[in-house]
Amino acid sequence: MKPDTHPDYHKVIFVDSATGTEWVSRSTMTAKETREVEGEELPVVKLDISSVSHPFWTGKMRELDSDGKIDRFRRRWGGKSSKASKADEASEADEASEAGEAGEKT
Repeated sequence: MKPDTHPDYHKVIFVDSATGTEWVSRSTMTAKETREVEGEELPVVKLDISSVSHPFWTGKMRELDSDGKIDRFRRRWGGKSSKASKADEASEADEASEAGEAGEKT
């Protein structure tokens, strides 16, 4: 290989934030946080989700929300209905009232 053409490939500790599972692998990723493992100082890369916690691999569904985004979405949009659904409700109400009027005239 030519020198200085490829990134540094080194050992890294990966940590799944959802489960706390850790493993050592090799990667080009770096991090400011480091930890000593077997006499080597290795960078610690934190993952939001991995095969250890992903629903596809575990068979269990659960909400993973490290930044509070789900709660923020529910507060903002949870109690409101969209304009399209309001329009649908209004048209259904109009149809029902027209059907009722037609039934009274006969």
